[in-house]
Amino acid sequence: MSIFNTSRLLGKTVLITGASAGIGAATAILFAKAGSNILLLARREDALKSVRDACVAAHTASGLKEGGTFAPIQLDVSDKSAIAGLWDKVPPALRDVDILVNNAGYVIGRDHVGDIPEDVVEGMFATNVLGLIAMTQLFVKHFKAKNSGHIINLGSVAGIEAYPGGSVYCATKFAVNAFTGSMLRELVNTPIRVTEVQPGMVETEFSLVRFGGDAAAAKSVYTGMQPLTGDDIAEEIVWAASRPPHVNIAQTLIFPVNQASAMINYRQPQ
Repeated sequence: MSIFNTSRLLGKTVLITGASAGIGAATAILFAKAGSNILLLARREDALKSVRDACVAAHTASGLKEGGTFAPIQLDVSDKSAIAGLWDKVPPALRDVDILVNNAGYVIGRDHVGDIPEDVVEGMFATNVLGLIAMTQLFVKHFKAKNSGHIINLGSVAGIEAYPGGSVYCATKFAVNAFTGSMLRELVNTPIRVTEVQPGMVETEFSLVRFGGDAAAAKSVYTGMQPLTGDDIAEEIVWAASRPPHVNIAQTLIFPVNQASAMINYRQPQ
């Protein structure tokens, strides 16, 4: 994974939700390489510890003196009480957070409207929307108090273009898009930056979760093409965070070269 000028991230403290795998883990490792301190939040404690170890290795390899403090915190963003008590879990040395990356989110199934289990609907909204909003409200107050900060929300092409079999997931990502856009406008009179990163087809655990652990079904999503990776999206997140303070990357849509929309992509014949 390449690196660019990230000197503005030296010693900054970053909080990343959904940091145990995929885009979240890759983003944490790249921030570590850039000399940042990181709060790693996710539900899977063991996986978080592995990501922390990878962050330590990346920071050590960078040779940087700044940063290098990494704290894994087990937290489910769909649990409102857990978010309310977050500060109690954050080590004192890492409480001055500079960047919030709202990455936690997931999708289950491709069921059409009428056949979608209620717990699936509620679960996706609880994590993808309500959890993101709760985390953001907490940190907007923090950033306003310190008169600086950056909120980076992970949206999706599914938040700007609906597709069949994704009604609930698309609805959650449309909500993220609207929420982020409103917040951008509300904070225009402050130095707080707001970014929405909208990935297209990315091969991570995302499809594996969507298909209930069916590895063959998950792999078939990308057959005949080269999808994006978690590292690809991590570079865009860290790049946006490393811009000068007066520059805000408000929104960025990222596709693999053979994707043109949520539903249009090219596959090599198999």
